[in-house]
Amino acid sequence: MIQIGTMTVDLTDPLVLAALVAAIALMILFWLLIAAARRAARTTETVDALAGQLGQLGDYMQALGNGQSQLAGNIQSVSDAQATAQMRVIQTMETRLAQVNAQVAEKLADNALKSARSMFDLQERMKETLTGSSEKSTKQLTELQERLATIDRAQSNIEKLSGDVLSLQDILSNKQRRGLFGEIQLTDIVSKALPTDSYTLQHTLTNGKRADCLVHLPNPPGPIVIDAKFPFEAYEALTRAETPELQKLALRDLGLAVRVHIKAISEKYIIEGETADGAIMFLPSEAVYAELHARLPEVVRAGFDARVWIVSPTTCMATLNTMRAILKDARMREHTNEIRKNLKLLHRDVELIGVRASKLEMHLRQASEDVSGVMTAATRAGKRADRLDNFDFEELSQDDTSDPLPLAPARVSGQD
Repeated sequence: MIQIGTMTVDLTDPLVLAALVAAIALMILFWLLIAAARRAARTTETVDALAGQLGQLGDYMQALGNGQSQLAGNIQSVSDAQATAQMRVIQTMETRLAQVNAQVAEKLADNALKSARSMFDLQERMKETLTGSSEKSTKQLTELQERLATIDRAQSNIEKLSGDVLSLQDILSNKQRRGLFGEIQLTDIVSKALPTDSYTLQHTLTNGKRADCLVHLPNPPGPIVIDAKFPFEAYEALTRAETPELQKLALRDLGLAVRVHIKAISEKYIIEGETADGAIMFLPSEAVYAELHARLPEVVRAGFDARVWIVSPTTCMATLNTMRAILKDARMREHTNEIRKNLKLLHRDVELIGVRASKLEMHLRQASEDVSGVMTAATRAGKRADRLDNFDFEELSQDDTSDPLPLAPARVSGQD
């Protein structure tokens, strides 16, 4: 026996036992619902659905408590109500669980589809990225190969240039070869600037000295000698000098070397009555020429005093072009009579062309008149043929009084 307030409950009573069993079943169902809710807690919608169901279950439990409070009055009614409520709850829970399972399955399917799409998109992006990287790498390798080929060509050119520089150093280190280098450069410049019959290379003068080049200018000034000189040792020492003292000594030696060349040219290649009263010293280096004019102007003035003019490849070309103009003017003066004679012949030919052109114009005008007369006669003959074809004999008889086509007078051919 259990005393509940003013109510006494007999545990041996079948109704009480049925009520207790129902309550225990409801408690077990409650815990099952809680376990199902925990299992379905992965999604937000499932949790909301279970929360609603738990709310309903709480209402049911409250109703059960009310039924228990009224158990003393109507145990059978409570038992029937509890059974009915249990069936409804079970049916409702089964329906809700089916809906929850369907929703979970749908969500899982949607998540699986989204995951599959995401994986596919990721694969496509990875494929595009890998393809772009491969193309970019291929392009970079191609450019690298082209640059390496360019570097190889540049290396070949550098090696060739190094060989040329070494050859030039070999030439400049030997005095005899250095002189030959200056002569070759002078020959190249003279051959480009002057006609071949206006100069002589390696010309021997009456004093037995051989000039590198003798330009046959008219008197005055007369034939002028161009001799190639290259004070390479002194200039090389100047370029190697590091201290101001060494530079001063090297500059002095360069001036002395050039003065020696000026004196030699003045004594050897200026011969009165045979050559001009001056000579030209050709320096095959613009650097040496610039050094002389920039730092040794007194040496240049010494050359002027000795009537020896120092030129570089550039100024030598300008000087030779001036000589070319002098030669052209002299040759024109020499052939003045022939030019006048040819001008007279040209004038006579022009007059003959004018006479013959006048005769040709007269012949063409006469031919134009003949063609006009032929066209008039052809037109008249066409009209007569049309009238004959139409049997217009009256008009033909009227036209018989017209003058026939006059014959062109005989042309007398004149002498050309």
